[in-house]
Amino acid sequence: QYAKLNTILGRGAYKTVWKGLDREEGIEVAWNILETTKNEYSELVQETEILKKVRHPNVIHFYDSWYSNGEFVFITELMTSGTLREYIKKFKNPSMKIIKRWARQILKGLHYLHSQSPPIIHRDIKCDNIFINGSHGEVKIGDMGTAKMKFGKKYTVIGTPEFMAPEMYEEKGYSEKVDIYAFGMCLLEMVT
Repeated sequence: QYAKLNTILGRGAYKTVWKGLDREEGIEVAWNILETTKNEYSELVQETEILKKVRHPNVIHFYDSWYSNGEFVFITELMTSGTLREYIKKFKNPSMKIIKRWARQILKGLHYLHSQSPPIIHRDIKCDNIFINGSHGEVKIGDMGTAKMKFGKKYTVIGTPEFMAPEMYEEKGYSEKVDIYAFGMCLLEMVT
């Protein structure tokens, strides 16, 4: 059903994103490749099943995933204008009206994730993990690879240090409020 094209959209420390095609639906998709072991993939399977059920206009759609030759491949919705961080640079000083539009969409996506039962905590909200379709001004939360369902009280320390709420460093556990703290850091990044 899916085909990888020869266009790299982005490259991070652990992940490479290529442009792909969904031949059944006739749409372009993002073909994400994560270097991983078979054991790590088994742990990711539960999370990917959760992500397949997530449906919201402000959260990137997760289509499918599989493990092949030491790579975890997952197919997501393609966002045409890249990350919000890259997009902000194009604007130099975005107006308050634009910032409010972006912020409202991010908060709608977070509200949806947090209102699931049990709540889904993203744990790495930052402008690099928020994506945009510039032609429509659509903003969507992406990179859900660090998302966790809130089953227990304790979680591992994961995320981007500058954006992490103080309670994430403590051993007492944390709640979905860590995403709101990180959203505040995003807001600072947008206005400055």
